Amino acid sequence: MNSFKSEKLKKIAAGVASAVLVSASALSNAHAANGDTLKAVQDRGSLLCSGHNGSFPPFVQVTDDNKWSGYDIDYCRALAVAVLGSDENLKVVPISWAQRFPSLQSGDIDVVIKATGWTMGRDTELGIQFSVPYFVGATNVMMPKELGSADPETLSGGSLCANAGTSTERLAANFFKSRGIEIEMITFEKSEETREAYFAGRCDSLVGWGPNLAVTRQSAENPDDHMMMNVALALEPESAAMRQGDDNWVDIVNWMFAATWIAESKGITSANVDEHKAKPEDSTVEKLLGVSPGIGERLGLSDDWAYNVIKQIGNSAEIFDRNIGAGSVYNLDRGLNALWSDGGVIVPMILD
Repeated sequence: MNSFKSEKLKKIAAGVASAVLVSASALSNAHAANGDTLKAVQDRGSLLCSGHNGSFPPFVQVTDDNKWSGYDIDYCRALAVAVLGSDENLKVVPISWAQRFPSLQSGDIDVVIKATGWTMGRDTELGIQFSVPYFVGATNVMMPKELGSADPETLSGGSLCANAGTSTERLAANFFKSRGIEIEMITFEKSEETREAYFAGRCDSLVGWGPNLAVTRQSAENPDDHMMMNVALALEPESAAMRQGDDNWVDIVNWMFAATWIAESKGITSANVDEHKAKPEDSTVEKLLGVSPGIGERLGLSDDWAYNVIKQIGNSAEIFDRNIGAGSVYNLDRGLNALWSDGGVIVPMILD
């Protein structure tokens, strides 16, 4: 081996060793902070929550006046209020999908609230842990209202636009086959081509993730001309992600979600929370709004943290409505994301 190659290999080896040391140091720092995320956030005076390096409506987007908004952003705001008293202490960090977990592991963000599916691989192999699901993402089919019915059987003998080689294509094929419904799959390599084909009438329906379909419907010349099929093809639980080992931080995130669900179940909104606090109807409301002590001390927070969340951000129905539902341009039916008492799958934990 000549001296030039030898020196080059030495430099490469040194570079690799340096990269390994940097990576190990980053992971060590992340693990060192695992048991004390709350203290780190409070000492810093700000919550670092995941954003997006672009727009992903209705979950994460930037408004015309250059402010972050969306369903996930509202829950980032709620967490900032719970921990620091105000959403003005929230710092949204724009990251890509691929950057989510490395940014969390390195300590660049404190939590990932970013339409993130809870999978076994992520849960067991990446040094992270998940909250309870706060959103159920349904794969669905959009079709023209002129078909007259949202039943799957309405599409029998018709065609379906799908992105080639995706899980949605396979889900749709298996779904209709299992029901004995004959449907022609028309696939495209690019999402833009798939949407354009549907709107051009090249196929009778379009399969996709429910919230994305809601955004697509809104882009139609007349959104009211389109509807969602009344049966979901598949479901995915979306959860917040945190560094492994910090159980108290996981508890805080879980109970932040729960506070918005309990408030909705009790009819408590941002508009009437003061009335409920002045005259709580039961012990649950007393605890929730800090009238009786306990909800804060158990988590290392003030006893009025949930009251502040509801007052400043609202309950779960308000958050859904203004970002995704009837109060937004997307007008997506709440469906499975409603409370169990309203036919959904969201079950508030018991506040004792």
